[in-house]
Amino acid sequence: MESAPVTVLIRYQASQGKEGDAVTLLSELIATVVREEPDCLGIELFTYDADPGRILLNETWTSREAYLGPHFQTPHLKAFIEAASAVFADAPDISFWELRAAVRRD
Repeated sequence: MESAPVTVLIRYQASQGKEGDAVTLLSELIATVVREEPDCLGIELFTYDADPGRILLNETWTSREAYLGPHFQTPHLKAFIEAASAVFADAPDISFWELRAAVRRD
């Protein structure tokens, strides 16, 4: 039986004065991940209106295992992790979510 896709929410806090750099670094990573990793079904990047240094990624992956396994072994993610300490105040908060209900207007 095939598992349902998983949503990964990742919260970041940019270092003071590094908000733009953080968004740029994440945007470049997102473009590479979506282009090169077929298990990634899509990524959205949000910033908090009252504090642009608060950043949220809403990612959809084929499975939790795909996110935690192959994704973390890619050269682009390893390079991002190495560069992240220069623009983020803390380690990201990563959580996994399963869709239980959805209602959308077309």
